[in-house]
Amino acid sequence: MSTQRDANLSRRGLLGGGLAALGALAAGRPLRAGSLGAAFAKAPFRLGLQSYSLRGYKEGGKSSVEKALAVSRELGIHYWEAYPGHIPMTEDADAIEKTKALLKRADVEVVGYGVIPFKKGDPNNRKPFEFAKKMGIEYLSADPDPDSFDDLDKLVEEFRIGVGIHNHGPGHRYDKIDVIAKAIEGHSPRIGCCIDAGHFLRSKEDPVRAAEVFGDRVFGVHLKDVKDAEHFTILGKGDLNYPGLFKVLAANGYKGLVALEYEENEENPADDVRACLEEAYKALRAL
Repeated sequence: MSTQRDANLSRRGLLGGGLAALGALAAGRPLRAGSLGAAFAKAPFRLGLQSYSLRGYKEGGKSSVEKALAVSRELGIHYWEAYPGHIPMTEDADAIEKTKALLKRADVEVVGYGVIPFKKGDPNNRKPFEFAKKMGIEYLSADPDPDSFDDLDKLVEEFRIGVGIHNHGPGHRYDKIDVIAKAIEGHSPRIGCCIDAGHFLRSKEDPVRAAEVFGDRVFGVHLKDVKDAEHFTILGKGDLNYPGLFKVLAANGYKGLVALEYEENEENPADDVRACLEEAYKALRAL
């Protein structure tokens, strides 16, 4: 956990480094590439994007990683949890190197990847870990079958890559905090929860409590706001206590990724994502 002195330095860094970006956002001007991301880099954890938010930027009928990276750069985003529609999982070494070069040019680091299914005894369970290792990815967000955890115990320790169970709304097998907590009990500490704040709200669960319950077993956060447990919305217009969530994550010493995920306005979400980032920045500045 950071010392108070480190926390004060982080806050001063946010204030000094992000005022210009915040002013640009408030005035509706385009962000200078990297401006907001540079401010976030001084936050207690990394703030970035679940690239699914930019799935609507397409080329030839498919989500375009090049276009998504261009939008990310314009918004000053430097960290992704990538979804496979942007970066398909592959064993091709040349394709991996080309993807890494593309990411480097955009100044974007892929910290997480998913959501990935896992099944008991499936030899394909190794492939996401092998891919993640080659890409330098820190964690996989996942939807594992309940009987696959013994397999995952071995894989997370072998590859030293975390797995966060992704909750996916009402009726999903991992829709409740206590269900996930029970599922990971007795298993490797590298298996935990990828907190999808919006889906927990839809399931009438408290994302802040999730951060408290899972502590150092949080592997990824999807920052998503929901109103009345039904409607996805811009951060700050729903019911998510994101300042409280940030405080708990910071208090727990969380250094991982908080990935903004915005599911609305699929074809052109950039302005809405910018508004969400502004709200997140304000909350971070107040830490």
